[in-house]
Amino acid sequence: MKHNSDFKYDLEVGRVAERILEKLLENKTIEVKRDLQAINTGNIYVEYESRDKPSGLAHTKADYYCYFITDGRMFLIETEELKELCRKYIGTDRDIRGGDSDTSKGILLPLTDLIKQNGSNNF
Repeated sequence: MKHNSDFKYDLEVGRVAERILEKLLENKTIEVKRDLQAINTGNIYVEYESRDKPSGLAHTKADYYCYFITDGRMFLIETEELKELCRKYIGTDRDIRGGDSDTSKGILLPLTDLIKQNGSNNF
């Protein structure tokens, strides 16, 4: 794209991007999570069971998951893609208990997996 320092030009470029995002998310549902430890640990915790019942990723109806890992950084990923990333860790040392009194099960998913999978959706 050609560089242009004209505000009106830049505004229109931004509006085009807004319309693309709006179209992408039109009539879609998003599960929004905030993992305050992810930036320190390099992982997000993706719950799939709580109190011996499917929950979180295993129970969601959302089309997308959005993980905020800091106040200014987030990852947007299609739910089916997130499930695929997590499946390879079922039954490994990344498949752990957590939540209140360790009553949940989830996957410690490396942020690097999200970056590799969805670098273009990484904000």
